Parts: sequence; structure tokens; C-alpha cells
Amino acid sequence: MDQASNLRRLVVESASVKRTKTIAVTSGKGGVGKSSLAVSLAIALARDGSRVTLLDADLGLANINVILGIIPKYNLYHVIKGKRKLKDIVIEVPEGIKIIAGASGFHQLANLDMKQRGDFIEAVSDLDDDDYMIIDTGAGISQNVMSFVGAADEVVVVTTPEPTAITDAYGIIKSIAAQTPDKPVRLIVNRVQTVSEGKRVAQRVINIAGQFLNIKVENIGFVFEDMYVSKSVRNQKPFIVSYPKSKASICVSIIADRIANKEIDGKRGTGLTGFFRQLFRSQEEESE
Repeated sequence: MDQASNLRRLVVESASVKRTKTIAVTSGKGGVGKSSLAVSLAIALARDGSRVTLLDADLGLANINVILGIIPKYNLYHVIKGKRKLKDIVIEVPEGIKIIAGASGFHQLANLDMKQRGDFIEAVSDLDDDDYMIIDTGAGISQNVMSFVGAADEVVVVTTPEPTAITDAYGIIKSIAAQTPDKPVRLIVNRVQTVSEGKRVAQRVINIAGQFLNIKVENIGFVFEDMYVSKSVRNQKPFIVSYPKSKASICVSIIADRIANKEIDGKRGTGLTGFFRQLFRSQEEESE
């Protein structure tokens, strides 16, 4: 670990209360490279010296498993059914991060009684010593997606320069503004051809969100279109691992540095217990 990473670690650990910061990575539509980006972002943060857990909350698709080339034996469903402890389903992968497979488990969370929820929150607190939990949500503005977005400390919206992707990114930002207007929202423009394209698309989204939604969206970077990304997906290895010097990998490393540097001066997270408490709360409101 280099000197800068050591310094960041010391500053973060000197905080009086250590709480995991939860970051939901989401998108208005599928096919924008959200999951691949979430995996590589988690790995890049870990390389900066942070402890990172990646939560697969895309209930329809197990993209993270495919990208990492793993087949989880257990997931949250087994925890909820009492067949496994939460710590038993956490997978440590060689890339330096931990994985929690969600699968159908999240559908079952809404059915837990108060005691079961209390036990679950207590189990989660045992894992609350990480710096970050990256949550890979589904795409779109379904209630499931918005529950995870609403429960996280902050949101990263991924879009591409395609007009439909920009429109759908605005759609999910609009939903965030309506439900949790104070939620910090950040933007990543994926698959750009040039620096100017990345800046132009980001500024367009920021301007529209500010003008019509009165919400501040922060641009934290762009990622170049890169043939090595699709190549890595086919090989079931994250592109930041397979091709660390590729254009996409360098872009993601810069974004991770920005997130980690903001952490030193920014607010601490609410922790995993805070995240799941809020998730339970949003599910209760949905069922009423």
C-alpha cells in the first residue's frame, strides 16, 4: 500500500464512529454497463486501501456473479430462512473485495416479523466495519430499485451518451428528487468517445436536473468506450483486473480516487444497520 493510501486509511480510521458508507449504483435503463462499472469501482476503492463489500441487489439478473466468474452457494434467502448466518454467505474474492449475493432474498425481507428484523439488523452490525458497501441495483424506477436507492447514503447514476439513456437517467433522478430530495446524487457517463463528449453529456443532465427538479447532481467522471470491457465480460474477469492499464480502468481508478478523497472531508455513512433499517421502513410504507 502506498503512502497516500496509508494516509487516507489513518484519516478515515481516526473518525470517532466507524460506519460503512453505502453507495447505490443505479441507472435509468439496462445495458449501460452499470454492473461492470460497479464491480470495477469496488475493486478500485479496495486498491486505494478501503475495505469494500459489493451487494448484488439486481433482483432480476445475477450480473455480478457472471462478471466475477463465481457461483455463490448461498445468498440472503438462506439467511432469512435461518439456514445460514449472514457472515456465512459473504464471499471473499481474489480481487480484494467481499460479495453478498442477494437473489430472491430481498423479496423475503418484507415478510419478516419485528423479531426477525431485529435479529437480521444485529447480524448485519457484525459486518459494519467496512469503509464502503457498493450496492448494484436493478435498472429503472421500480419500487425495488427505489427502495435501495432511498436507503443508501448516496447514489451514483450511470448513463451513456445515447439519447434514450440520458432521458432514462433524468427519469431516475426525477424519482430520487421526488422521494428523497436531499439524497446526494452523482453521475458517471459511461462509454464516451472523447473527453468533451463526457463533459457535454454530464453538463446536460446537471443543467436539466437543476432547472426542472431543483436537485444538484455532481459529475464525478466519465469512462471511455473500451473494447477491453466487453472482452473482460466474455472472460468473466473485471476489466480493471484483466486490463488495468486500459482506458476504462484508468477512468474508474480516477473516479474511485475522487470518491475516497471526498470521504475524508465528507459525512460518515449511516452504516449497514442504518441502510437495512431504512430499507425495512421503505418496504413497510410500500405495503401500507
